[in-house]
Amino acid sequence: MMHGKGLDWWGAYEPFHIMLNDYRVADIVITSHAQSRYADRVSREGDAGVEPAAFLWQCLKQNRIKPYLQSKYNAYLIDEDTVVIAEFKELEGVTSLSGRPLHVMVIVSFLGRISATPQLRDLQGYFSRLRNSRRMKLMKKRRKRR
Repeated sequence: MMHGKGLDWWGAYEPFHIMLNDYRVADIVITSHAQSRYADRVSREGDAGVEPAAFLWQCLKQNRIKPYLQSKYNAYLIDEDTVVIAEFKELEGVTSLSGRPLHVMVIVSFLGRISATPQLRDLQGYFSRLRNSRRMKLMKKRRKRR
């Protein structure tokens, strides 16, 4: 959990959050899968010590995260290049001063950089190719076992 880490609290009584679409993001959680994908596909040579959560907070604060075209995948684009899959969960018992719910941004996966993987421009095609390649591998394994 990153709740408030590396950030100066704006006020003692005001819950800290950043708007992203209709979500009031108050925390970022990164799955272990996303952590490994960040190391493999996103971090650059000079970023060795940069935490993915700190990177995402920075991007959120600077308004560098935008919804990706095909929103049915919960995909977001960082700096017009990095594709991230995120889900939002409501924080229990915590609201903004106006009484609206705050959310946790759960990073499910870092798909990678469009500049390095141009296939990410068409997410639907990208996911269907992934499914087909996995299906073919499973079919080949089944044939070998028989």
